[in-house]
Amino acid sequence: MQYDLKIENGTIIDGTGAEPFAANIAIKGGQIIEIGQCSGSAAQNLDARGCIVTPGFIDLHTHYDGQISWDEELMPSVNHGVTTIVTGNCGVGFAPCRAEDHDRLIRLMEGVEDIPGTALSEGITWDWETFPEYMDAIDAIPHTLDFAMMVPHDPLRVFVMGDRGIAEETATSDDINRMRELTREALAAGAIGFSTGRSDFHKSADGAATPAAEATPEELAGIARALNDFDYGVLHAVNDFKQEREGDQFDAEFDVLEKYFRAAPGHKASITWMQRDLVPDHWQRIAKRTEKLQAEGVELFLQAAPRAIGVFLGLQSTFHPLMAFPSYIEIADLPLAERVAKLRDPAMKKQMLAETPVQLAGPGSSVPPMADLLIAGIDFVAEKLFRLDPKGDGEVDYEQSAENSIAQKARNAGVSLWEQIYDEVLKDDGKALIYFPAYNYTHMNYDAVHTMLTHPFVLPGLTDGGAHVGYICDASFPTYLLNYWTKTKAKGGRSDNPIPLSRAVQMLSADGADYLGFADRGRLQVGKKADINVIDYENLSLKVPTMVKDLPAGGQRLLQPVTGYRATFVSGQQIICNDTITGARPGRLVRAGR
Repeated sequence: MQYDLKIENGTIIDGTGAEPFAANIAIKGGQIIEIGQCSGSAAQNLDARGCIVTPGFIDLHTHYDGQISWDEELMPSVNHGVTTIVTGNCGVGFAPCRAEDHDRLIRLMEGVEDIPGTALSEGITWDWETFPEYMDAIDAIPHTLDFAMMVPHDPLRVFVMGDRGIAEETATSDDINRMRELTREALAAGAIGFSTGRSDFHKSADGAATPAAEATPEELAGIARALNDFDYGVLHAVNDFKQEREGDQFDAEFDVLEKYFRAAPGHKASITWMQRDLVPDHWQRIAKRTEKLQAEGVELFLQAAPRAIGVFLGLQSTFHPLMAFPSYIEIADLPLAERVAKLRDPAMKKQMLAETPVQLAGPGSSVPPMADLLIAGIDFVAEKLFRLDPKGDGEVDYEQSAENSIAQKARNAGVSLWEQIYDEVLKDDGKALIYFPAYNYTHMNYDAVHTMLTHPFVLPGLTDGGAHVGYICDASFPTYLLNYWTKTKAKGGRSDNPIPLSRAVQMLSADGADYLGFADRGRLQVGKKADINVIDYENLSLKVPTMVKDLPAGGQRLLQPVTGYRATFVSGQQIICNDTITGARPGRLVRAGR
């Protein structure tokens, strides 16, 4: 056979931004060897009639750092056209790490990224100490997807500074030099970059701040200089700009990041970008500072989401509105069915609704401040609480108006807000999910999101695949970007200012590859790696997430059913067939500079 695989009769959207065109694609040895007629014979033929054929998608922002050590499939990212992921974001991860710090890093990831500590304790193999050893250990495990790794600041700081690293002590010059040396060692082994986190919302499971949260500009810049010995490598940062603190911290915090980014001239960097209700103008200020840096030659990019970033609230979820009521706290550890039975007792309902919720967050608590803000400000928040499938048909709708809110339902029914919420969480035998769009929905529309997605320095990101598994399911972002932003309202998308399909595909593929410096993927071109999606674009669909217990130690996570992925290939091997994972495991570590 002349080809291993031939994809025929599809509409090619090649990732360059060019207009779609009709052609066949021939693959051999894991590479694209011909695009056009492709008249030779193939060992496998796939008829893509009625489908679009795209490059595999690149997800720049995941947290599979622990899961990847035991899980070959890497759901849910694999279900949404993703063929390459990047781990080590937000400064959290599991390498480098000494044996005595295993539990410390598990507690950190459990708190920051809402990954069950029991699942991490049982699942992580710990076949490493240094970061290069971690890379080798993970690369030895078969996976569906390719993966690239950033060096995370928090474990690096603990590895070098020990207890001083978690006590918010200032790193000495020797500490900084050692962290830079270890980062250089990881980059030499193929790490794709370095990440840090500076969020007040990120806490360990013990309620402590993350080790690197208050790192000095000198520490950040000192580590970033490790990239200057290489012609590859990116920098990443997450920062909420101390929005909970008194006074305007924005410029001071951005100045810290600017010093960090400027320390590695010629290297690209990115920061998280979203609209926050408490500081609704920050996203615009971030854009202005970024544009200024770009004009001065600093290649800073903005990782944005294609919709509101929200949480799912329910009795199965990590968070829900009833969790702070004293009567609920007494039954919180019971199995779901038993909790539901007790909550359905009219006497329990009357008793609970007469109570005052208690504070859950604070010193020593792993519960993030958002939980208390949500409950204390329920009168305001309830105006943005929705049932995710308002028609009750299982089809998700993330962009709903105030008339669909839980608050409006209460007014319509003539009951108190808390009574309506109480009844909502008990629906579907306690499995109901209430959607709260916490970010990117300040004005109850997607105007800000559209501005972000069409900004010249935007990168699609923030899926957090593998993280926040008990209340977020955003690994579906690539599917949502395609299904919402490129279609007219008549087809379930946006009625005005849609994003051209060719541009959306370019964002999900080539833009990420160019940012990371990966020349072998991101476009459908002869000689490129055969990472390819065949998508039934017209019938692409997202359903309401469901909670499943498939993590180690019985841990649970949200997964979101999707239809429309006829096939996904990594290095020419089919990993998805009609929305179902196959047995192929071609995924490998992508070593930068190799």
